[in-house]
Amino acid sequence: MEEEQFNSVVFESASDDKKSNAHRFIIAYNTIDQTLRSVYNFKRNLTFSDMIRRSVSLNSVVRKYEDKLIDYARLRNAIIHNSTEDYIIAEPHLTVVEEMEKIAALVSKPPLVINSVAKKNIFAIQHDLPLKKVIELFGTSGFKNLPVFENDRLIGVATPARLIQAIGEALHNGRLTEDFIQSTTVKDTLNPDDNEVVYCVRSERLTVQEALDAFYRNRKLMIILISQNGSTVGKLTGLITVADVIDLNKIVEDYE
Repeated sequence: MEEEQFNSVVFESASDDKKSNAHRFIIAYNTIDQTLRSVYNFKRNLTFSDMIRRSVSLNSVVRKYEDKLIDYARLRNAIIHNSTEDYIIAEPHLTVVEEMEKIAALVSKPPLVINSVAKKNIFAIQHDLPLKKVIELFGTSGFKNLPVFENDRLIGVATPARLIQAIGEALHNGRLTEDFIQSTTVKDTLNPDDNEVVYCVRSERLTVQEALDAFYRNRKLMIILISQNGSTVGKLTGLITVADVIDLNKIVEDYE
């Protein structure tokens, strides 16, 4: 059955306590439809199902519920076919309605990372700290990712893997370990190309869905740093790593 345009006024006219399952389902459907078209600039003549398929690579929530949303598009057609305000031809089950409303909420008002899984206890270091001190910090602080600042500007992220690589290269070139870690600063081990590849900086408006999409699109991405406005200058307010993907997915799964 070809998807039709739907007049939402008819189905949204009832008060909240009188809305049938069909009313609630269609309102949720319209919310998803309107949000995706607005966010991704899809044309009005694109069918809902085609829009869902195109959104799979753009939106983690759509990617998770792709098959169900396409099935629900068929249910939507059945509901509105020859329906009027006083006569609904098909009434979806409550569990279907609640799931559709959950998806609509995730798409239109996704939770923010800063309010959920982001770690706010961030330990940052300055660019001129010797590697020996950095190694000691990794061993005693429990932190696995240390943002590196030059004055008040973020210039990279120190990780155990990056330090091991730097030390290994030095040993390969004949350097003595003790001499290398005392005379080399953490800035010397950073790779400017890591920005937007291994780590990125985003604002406090970063949503759970956007974080999942970032890790999905870039399999090399390990860390997302959060500042108030997404700037690399000034204080960091949060941090998430690829290890938090499980918790991000759980938020999507349990969202109400």
